[in-house]
Amino acid sequence: MKIIASSLRRFGLALLTIFLVVSSFAVFAPSAAAETYTVKLGSDKGMLQFEPSKLTIKPGDTIEWLNNKVPPHNVVFDSAKNPAKSADVAKGLSHKQLMMTPGQKTKTTFPADTPAGEYTFYCEPHRGAGMIGKVTVEG
Repeated sequence: MKIIASSLRRFGLALLTIFLVVSSFAVFAPSAAAETYTVKLGSDKGMLQFEPSKLTIKPGDTIEWLNNKVPPHNVVFDSAKNPAKSADVAKGLSHKQLMMTPGQKTKTTFPADTPAGEYTFYCEPHRGAGMIGKVTVEG
């Protein structure tokens, strides 16, 4: 009887160990990697526009802004046209400093807690010419 009880105990411990090892893979599996997208400031044909002008991302993703043609450019997020209608959110995403040289880059990373919705951005010097874009953050 002692042999059977001992064997059952070892078998139970083995099953528990296997269960813990397998379940740890589910707990410690890496989350989806954040993506980096490139948006050109000024089209390849020299038009005053963002390329692409519309982009869909997820919280945690990064947009690399590439100064392309017809500088100077910058990227300013509209405080009235974001889901929170927040000047602080807009300021945190914006890059107000003008980029003067083609090839210059700057980045905006959307925090993991970024509210889902549509964010409008523009180039200050060329806003009147229609250099406006939108980022949709998925929930």
